[in-house]
Amino acid sequence: MRIVRKAQVLCVLLAACGTDPASSDHTYKFGPWTQAPGTEDTDLCVAVTLHNEQPLYVHSIDMAAAPGLHHSNWLWVPDNDAFDFPEGSFSCNQGDGTHPFDQQIAGVFGGVLFAQSTQATAETQEFPPGAAILIPPHSRIIADVHLVNAGDDPITVPLELTLHTIGQKQVTALMSAMTMQNFAIALPPQQQSSFVVECDLTPRWNDLYAMGQVSSPTPDFKIYHALAHYHKLGTGLTMEAIRDSDGAADPFWSTTHLIGDEMGGLLDPPFDMTGYSKIRLTCNYDNTEATTIRWGNANGEMCVGFAYTDSTRPNRFSST
Repeated sequence: MRIVRKAQVLCVLLAACGTDPASSDHTYKFGPWTQAPGTEDTDLCVAVTLHNEQPLYVHSIDMAAAPGLHHSNWLWVPDNDAFDFPEGSFSCNQGDGTHPFDQQIAGVFGGVLFAQSTQATAETQEFPPGAAILIPPHSRIIADVHLVNAGDDPITVPLELTLHTIGQKQVTALMSAMTMQNFAIALPPQQQSSFVVECDLTPRWNDLYAMGQVSSPTPDFKIYHALAHYHKLGTGLTMEAIRDSDGAADPFWSTTHLIGDEMGGLLDPPFDMTGYSKIRLTCNYDNTEATTIRWGNANGEMCVGFAYTDSTRPNRFSST
């Protein structure tokens, strides 16, 4: 059964700029946290100040954890009053006591650093030679961390993130984050289903071109790395670019991996968006349960396609 729904979609392109760092490794440890049996924690955030006087060019990232880490999203943000959250662990909802942590705001004023595959306990995000995420001077790292313990005994979950940086002279491309999310999924009970949505970059790109902020009237960036995100009922995800010339679809990322596996990887060679103005996201599921499953955390499902590009635009594209 194939089900197509109109959906709310969020498409984001984020970028940054800076100068020269040294090549080095930077390891940050968080937790460990104890999670009671049969519980989840969706209100856990972590933060660390980098104390970097120079920009950092992050070429690869290693994440190490333990069973119980359902997912984590990592961003860099400016080290200023707007993101003055406590060092180490804190409540995402309480934030610094005056305002909560908001991923979208962090993405606008900072940038995406790393997105963990669902329930992966070890993962590496690595770009092609010369490609890197730029973290400007005086930045912090902040992440929301989702813990789930479906077992009968308490568990302890440590978390470690290592950034591997390169020098500015080695950098040939700066990475920016792009994401599509289908919030309108509704998996029918005891059926296989597929949910499809498209994001048209044309309206916003035309605005940028009219203002002289991009040199091409249509998207001309390349996609270097992609990642799927769904939960236990997900059976696959595909991201496609829609040709301007004839409306045909060319897939640039597809996976049928299940949770616990790495769901991301390099595009070799990078996919060139020249000649394409739309991106299509398809998520497939097999709902073996007796009720309709909608967007949600541990007991719900998600449909997210994430990618890194060399787009120079720090702007948000959205449609419904």
